[in-house]
Amino acid sequence: MAAKKTSDIVPLCHPLLLTKVNISINIENKNIIKVESRVVTCGKTGPDVEAMISASIAAVSIYDMCKQFDRAMSINNVSLEEKTGGKSGKYVRKASKKRS
Repeated sequence: MAAKKTSDIVPLCHPLLLTKVNISINIENKNIIKVESRVVTCGKTGPDVEAMISASIAAVSIYDMCKQFDRAMSINNVSLEEKTGGKSGKYVRKASKKRS
């Protein structure tokens, strides 16, 4: 839902016709949950912002469900890992040594 509502959340962001949204949530250890969003569209513009919004909202939803156990949780490292299509073509984030 968050991916589809991105244009309502982000100023000057236009709505895209999304063909697929997939959110994956992986518990890496008792202190780290990794949220990943993959968004697909047939449009001329890539859905990079939609993917970051949907991953962020999923993380906030997890926080909301778990805050009774630990209000000190934090949401970190929201980033674009890969994008194809659109005017800018393909983008792949370079691997960094320190990531969580």
